[in-house]
This record gives sequence, C-alpha cells and structure tokens, in this order.
Amino acid sequence: MAQIEPIARMVTELSRLPGIGQKTAQRLAYHIVSMPLEDVRNLATALWQGRKAIRYCSCCGNYAVDELCEVCANPQRHTGEICVVRDPRDVAAMERMHDYRGLYHVLHGTLSPMDGVGPDDIRIRELMERLRAGDVHEVILATNPDIEGEATATYIARLIKPLGIRVTRIAHGIPVGADLEYADDVTLSKAMEGRREM
Repeated sequence: MAQIEPIARMVTELSRLPGIGQKTAQRLAYHIVSMPLEDVRNLATALWQGRKAIRYCSCCGNYAVDELCEVCANPQRHTGEICVVRDPRDVAAMERMHDYRGLYHVLHGTLSPMDGVGPDDIRIRELMERLRAGDVHEVILATNPDIEGEATATYIARLIKPLGIRVTRIAHGIPVGADLEYADDVTLSKAMEGRREM
C-alpha cells in the first residue's frame, strides 16, 4: 500500500537524520501519526525552540545557550588544561566520566585532505589564539583514533610544541571488560603504547 503524501513527507525528512534508515523513519512517522496532537506539537516545539536556542560557545566552540558554555563559565574548572575534541558530542562523553576538570576546545571536524578539509576548515586557528593568550600548561589531544583523528592530533601537536606547552594524547587500547583474543593488532599495539606504571 502506498503511503499518503503527509506520511511520505515525514518519512523523507526523518530519514535524512543520521542513523535513521527508511524503515526506521517509516516506523517513527507512523508512531508520530498515532500520537495525540498535543504531544506532536510539544515534540515539534521542543525541536524548533531547541535548535533556535543553541549556539556555539565563543571561547571553546561547545554547544551553549549563552555566550559561554557551562564548562567555560564554571570558575571551578582548571584553566591551565585544554582538552581538544572533534565535536560537542565528545565534550558530553568526556564530561560523563566526571574526572576531567579542565576546559575544552571543539574543532568541529578533523583534517581530511581526501574530503577537502584542511587546517583552515576547522577551529585550529582559534585554539592557537587561546594558547597564545592564556596560561595553559597542558593540551590533551582527544580526537578519535582513526586516520583523520590521528593526523589532526599530530598536526596540532607540531603547532603547539614551539610554544613550550606540554602536549599529551589520550591512551587508546583495550576497553574494560574486553577479551584480548578478540582485540585487533592496532588496538593491542595502542594498548601497549599507552601502558602505565602500577
């Protein structure tokens, strides 16, 4: 049976979201159609108002509702450490562990010459300005351990070294609870490199 036009339009728009395929979009569309109108209005309003309210922090590039994000506005944070991440989702992931008390810098991407993304296309210049203006003593590079993330971390480390600021890279390796026999060679190698004294 063919979908009626309003449902087909909903499916088309929902399937444009990352991770939402055609079948999931169809399931969501039919669910939304079965919801009370007030609930649908609340969902649409939350999406619209949420998107309008979110901006980028003027300091770090994280998501914010004010000029500064909650992290940058918090006077309890250590201003001498900056953790460099790819996007705001990485800030949220780092904050979930409740161990890191420094600041962040969100690049909004990684270097990818194959995709035409160079140093001027992500927020490297803003990072360097922050480092030159502040009293930062350590930069923690926390980009993903993929080709683009490693290339970005290496490039940034080379830029920072002449400033005399300590540059560290988060360790990569075996996740907690995993079995060594199922780990690939690269993961095992990174785990060995990132080992620490006990």
